[in-house]
Amino acid sequence: MPVAKTVMTYLQSHQIPYAVVPHRRTLSSRETAAAAHVSAECLAKAVVFWDRQGYLMAVVPSDRHVGVDSLSDKLGRQLVLADESRIAPVFKDCDLGAIPPLGPAYGMETIVDDSLVGLAEVYFEAGDHEELVRVDGEQFLRILNQARHGQFSH
Repeated sequence: MPVAKTVMTYLQSHQIPYAVVPHRRTLSSRETAAAAHVSAECLAKAVVFWDRQGYLMAVVPSDRHVGVDSLSDKLGRQLVLADESRIAPVFKDCDLGAIPPLGPAYGMETIVDDSLVGLAEVYFEAGDHEELVRVDGEQFLRILNQARHGQFSH
C-alpha cells in the first residue's frame, strides 16, 4: 500500500518535502524503528483516545508511553484508549495499527508531546506497515502548529 492519500494531500498542501522509507512488515513501533534503522525517539506515533468530547490524538516518540492520567488531568478530560476498530472509519485509507500522527489531516484534535521538539528529522507511519514518511523536524512541528503541546509521556 502506498502512502495514504490523506497524508500525501496534507503534506503537499502544506508544501512539506518528504521521503518514503520502506521497511520489512512490522506490527509495533519499536519493531518499525529497528526495521527502518531509525532512532525510536525520532519515530513519532499516534495514540488515539476517546471521551464524551470525542477523539483526541496524542503524538509521542515510539519509545515513550502516554501517561493517560497526566494527559487527562492536563486537558480536564476523562480519556480512555480508543478501540482501533471504532476509529478505523476515520482512517479509512490506513491499515489498522498504522495510523499516521497527523490528526489535523483527519480532522482530529491533536496534542504533541514536547519530547518531539528539536529533532532534526521525524519519521512516522505512512498508513501501512511497510513504509515510513521522513520529514524535517521543524516542518513536522509546523504542520502540527494548530495542535496543543505539552509533556505527558514517559
